[in-house]
Amino acid sequence: MTLEKPAAESTPTAQVAGDKDDEEAKAGVDIWKYILGFTEMAVVKCAIDLGIADAIESHPDPSISLPQLSSKLGCCPSSLRRILRFLIHRKIFRHHADTDTYSQTPLSRLLLTRGEKSMAALILLETTPVMLAPFLNLSSQVSAAAATAPPPFVAAHGDDIWVYSAANPGHSRLIDEAMACDARVAVPALAEDCPEVFEGVLTMVDVGGGNGTTLRLLRKAFPWIRGINFDLPHVVSGALPPCEGVENAGGDMFEGVPKADAAFLKSVLHDWSDSECIQILKNCKEAISESKLGKVIIVEAVIDEENDGKWTDVRLTLDMVMMAHTGGGKERTEKEWAHVLRQAGFAKYTIKPVRAVQSVIEAFP
Repeated sequence: MTLEKPAAESTPTAQVAGDKDDEEAKAGVDIWKYILGFTEMAVVKCAIDLGIADAIESHPDPSISLPQLSSKLGCCPSSLRRILRFLIHRKIFRHHADTDTYSQTPLSRLLLTRGEKSMAALILLETTPVMLAPFLNLSSQVSAAAATAPPPFVAAHGDDIWVYSAANPGHSRLIDEAMACDARVAVPALAEDCPEVFEGVLTMVDVGGGNGTTLRLLRKAFPWIRGINFDLPHVVSGALPPCEGVENAGGDMFEGVPKADAAFLKSVLHDWSDSECIQILKNCKEAISESKLGKVIIVEAVIDEENDGKWTDVRLTLDMVMMAHTGGGKERTEKEWAHVLRQAGFAKYTIKPVRAVQSVIEAFP
């Protein structure tokens, strides 16, 4: 009889060693995401610049061949194929092997230069050399010398983003177009998910309203509201022309805000430090002081450090964008929002999540 040697039992030590090997192997692959991380952004920008999504969308058939697409775009077929291969691997565009043709995906439709849900303007803004350069100096913001070092944007361009934009109208338009792009996603979400926020609001001032897209979308959803699109003079000078129920007004939110039942701020307060937010909010509180239904409606990200939800990574990444692009802006937790609201003199607030990266914060005097 031959005795078989019993199989060696796995031990906790062996299991730990195996887990460590797996972790190190994964790290060896993952590190390349950071070595080559910019590539993904650059190729997506390339797709927008070339108009790939627009060309496929305008094609009479649901899918298009490479020769048809390259002819339509005036591109080198072999280079275009490589770009498409890279994007298809990331679920941006789809390849049909049986017909050797290409078609759209839900993700590629977000790259259309026109469309209700297009995110192209945001991508084009964030991929400009102006917006990328400050990231290369991000360490100065967190180093021991941060107290004396200029913010990354100032270090890269000599002025903060607002002074730079005022002096560079082209960049200012890019910002306005990007904010309008975000509004076309966020405003329908908040209108559908919490319409009660706007009940009883007859007049509203959109503080930092950019080119007026946000206010027009809100008016479409809540046509009884009469609105004031309020922003810096050089911004409103390039805003959409006034229309029924909407007027443009130039001014400085740090000095005062036009009177209304509600002050509305979307993606504004995250650009500023706590002390600056408190000043803006105090001015908004003064603006609504004569209304019995007065309130401030804030549409901003709220970071939940205890819950890794589907928007958490986006919100944390936006916080890094604020660090790179502003002098003291940040994405805030609920505790941090409570602090600035309390210091601005608001008695209570509510936070309502919507189907967007932002939540809706209602602040009441």
